[in-house]
Amino acid sequence: MFKFVRMFAVVVVSLLVSGSAYAQDSAPKSVAVTIYSNATNAYGYNNYGYYDPYYGGGYGYGNTYGSGYSIVKEVRAITLAAGSNEIRFSDVPQQIDATTVNFKSLLDPENTFVLEQNFEYDLVSADKVLSRYIDEPVALHDKTNGVLQGDLLSYDLAQVVLDTADPAGPIQIINRGELAERITFAELPGGLITKPTLMWKVDAKKAGNHDVEVTYQTNGMGWSADYNLLLDKDDMTADLSAWVTITNGSGGTFNDATLKLVAGDVQRVSTMGAGYGMGGGGYAYDGVSADQGFSEQSFFEYHLYTLGRTTTLKQNSTKQLELFTPAVGLPVTKTYTYRGNANPYYDYGYPYQDQYYGTPNTKVDVVILFDNAKAKGLGIPLPAGRVRVYKADPSDGSVEFVGEDQIDHTPKEETVKIKTGSAFDVVSEWKVADFKVDYDQMWMEESLEVTLRNHKTEDITVSVEESLYRWTNWAIIKKSHEFTKRDARNVGFDVTVPKEGETKVTYTVRYTW
Repeated sequence: MFKFVRMFAVVVVSLLVSGSAYAQDSAPKSVAVTIYSNATNAYGYNNYGYYDPYYGGGYGYGNTYGSGYSIVKEVRAITLAAGSNEIRFSDVPQQIDATTVNFKSLLDPENTFVLEQNFEYDLVSADKVLSRYIDEPVALHDKTNGVLQGDLLSYDLAQVVLDTADPAGPIQIINRGELAERITFAELPGGLITKPTLMWKVDAKKAGNHDVEVTYQTNGMGWSADYNLLLDKDDMTADLSAWVTITNGSGGTFNDATLKLVAGDVQRVSTMGAGYGMGGGGYAYDGVSADQGFSEQSFFEYHLYTLGRTTTLKQNSTKQLELFTPAVGLPVTKTYTYRGNANPYYDYGYPYQDQYYGTPNTKVDVVILFDNAKAKGLGIPLPAGRVRVYKADPSDGSVEFVGEDQIDHTPKEETVKIKTGSAFDVVSEWKVADFKVDYDQMWMEESLEVTLRNHKTEDITVSVEESLYRWTNWAIIKKSHEFTKRDARNVGFDVTVPKEGETKVTYTVRYTW
């Protein structure tokens, strides 16, 4: 398509359009936009890609930011005659879902009826103009301003075929890059429009000026939360700030709009919607005072955030707004978590008896925890989004990035867990020390050994999370440390690893069937 536009640099269309029978199009008097959260965390799967009820981080990097959607409510002033009217709204988003459009007269709703509703989105393009001029006269202009006229028989990216008046050779194939630099037409073909357009046939009993309310859903708009967590020098407290990131790729701009954001998992039926894809854009940052920021309230089974002022959402742009006043001095805990076998449990319908099954993990995760509690200085609903963690370098005071993770929608009084990465100075080993199976008696025993070496200058506590992955019936018959049963298939050993020292966790599990 790019090559086509470069060769076909100018398309000149002379518009010969007569007067319109439609009621006048008008700019909106007011616009309200409600955007639904489109940051999703994938069902409690962790960064290794298997279900983790203990940590519950994101599914690897599979946390998604879809194109999103929003509900738009516009109020426009139009003039209606008594009886039948045709109304055209031309400045609507390209990704509008036409099945959701609702039209209502605010002046006389009981006596103003919609007879028919249409969404026209056959927009002007070079291809579409050419396709409608097959067997119609066109004029080709070359680089020397020479003109060749004829009926257009066909076209492609490289050439056009004309039926000309040349008696020696009426059918001519013309190279578009050299001999057809411009193509001109008499008028815009019928059925093509320059903007997506909503059209109604309306029967009105009361003539005059009507304020009408039009509500519709559009794709291509979404929002998510972006959090910044700044750790103190001892990793004991942190400052938490939050921004709303709104992306508009709907194909429309909304000026001075009242803005609401819905946080929660709202069920939608998957459909094929009208639209032309989502564009990228630059960032716009809005710093606001507290009285013009977001107010939060419970709404149905979700949470609703209303901005205390109007804002403009430009097409192909990303805007950031402060979500809440930063929480200062929030107590946090830095923890270390080790998961030995990176392979998940698979339900084969029988015990898994291959002694070599398993992929040892060599990394110890660093996880930051804090309570979303009012008593701790927070205690507000936290929408799903990305948490970036920073820490100041004590040598010069500069703030450095130390990791990031996704959080799901988190109610107040719940714990937030953020994996920042892997510990550099903590080394881990996982191995199967012994394996036995008795096929007649239907049991097997596996002895596992986890070695942790701490090269730091202080003692640390590591949570060793082990998945008992071979079968559903199990019992730990030997152990070096006490464990906690996390769920039906996972256990955890919380062990201390001394500075410049080593701790070895061993246990034997017996499976029966």
